Amino acid sequence: MVGTYSEYPEPRTVVPAVEAAKSGVSWGAVFAGAAVAAAITLALMVLGAGFGLSIVSPWPGSGVTAGTYAVTTAIGLVVIQWVSSGFGGYVTGRLRTRWVNVHTDEVAFRDTAHGFLTWCVATLFVAMVAGFVSYGAASTGAQATATVASGAAQGAAAAAPAAAPADPTGYAIDMLFRPAPDTQPPAAANGDPRPEVARILANAVAAGSLPPADKTYLAQLVAQRTGLSQADAEKRVDEVVAQVDAAAVKAREAADAARKTGLWTAFAAFLALLIGAFIAAVSASLGGHLRDDPQTLR
Repeated sequence: MVGTYSEYPEPRTVVPAVEAAKSGVSWGAVFAGAAVAAAITLALMVLGAGFGLSIVSPWPGSGVTAGTYAVTTAIGLVVIQWVSSGFGGYVTGRLRTRWVNVHTDEVAFRDTAHGFLTWCVATLFVAMVAGFVSYGAASTGAQATATVASGAAQGAAAAAPAAAPADPTGYAIDMLFRPAPDTQPPAAANGDPRPEVARILANAVAAGSLPPADKTYLAQLVAQRTGLSQADAEKRVDEVVAQVDAAAVKAREAADAARKTGLWTAFAAFLALLIGAFIAAVSASLGGHLRDDPQTLR
C-alpha cells in the first residue's frame, strides 16, 4: 500500500556553517597592550636598578647581604610583572574589537587569550632589548679587556716574567727535575722559586692537602733563601699552607653563595613570569567585560 504524502518526512535543508570573515584575534589591541606592558616594565626595571644600587655597598660591613639582595630582587621582579602585565592586559581588553553574536563563554576565553598574547609579545620585546643591551655591554667590556691585555702583554714582553703561565703540566715538569730529597736545591740553577712554589700550592689546593715530599721541598727552599733552620722553615710552610687553604675555603664559600643566589633568583624570575601571564589574562578579561558592559556603552 502506498502511503500518503503526509506520511513521509520532509527533507531537511542543511545550512553550512559560515566562517567568520576575520580572525578572532585583535592584533592591534594586543600590540597596544604589549607596548604599554613593555614600557612600564623597562621603566620599573630602571627604577629597580637604581634602588638596588642604593642598598649595596663595596665597603665591608655596609649595605645588605647577598641573601637580602636576592629576596629584594625576587620581590621586585614579581611587582614589575604584576604592575606591567596588569596595565597591558587591561588596555588590550578595553581596546580589542567588539565581537557580536558570540557566546559569553567564548568572549571570556578570547579576552583571556588576548591578555596572554599581550604578555607573550611584551616579554619577547623586553627580552630582545635586554639581550641587545647585554650584547653591547659585553662587546664594550671585551674591547676594553683586549686593550688592557694587549698593553699588559707588551709590558710583559719588555720585562722578565714574574710568574709562569697557567699550565696543567707545569707541576709534573717541576717534579721531574726536582733534586733528590737529601740534597739542597742549587740556588743558581733554580732562579726565582715563586712560579714553582705557586704551582705546588695550587696543586695542594686542588688535591686538598700538601704532600709530605712537597712540604719538605718547600721547607728546603725557604731555609736556603731565608737562613732559617729546617724546622722553622717547615713551620713557616705550614702557616702559609694554612693561609692558602683558608683563602680557598672562602673562595669556595663565596662561589657556593653566588650559585645559590643565582638559583633562587632564577626560580623567582620564573615565578614572576607566571604571575605576569596570569595577571595579564585576568586584566584583559576584566577590561573586555567592562568594554561590553551595557553601562559602559551608554
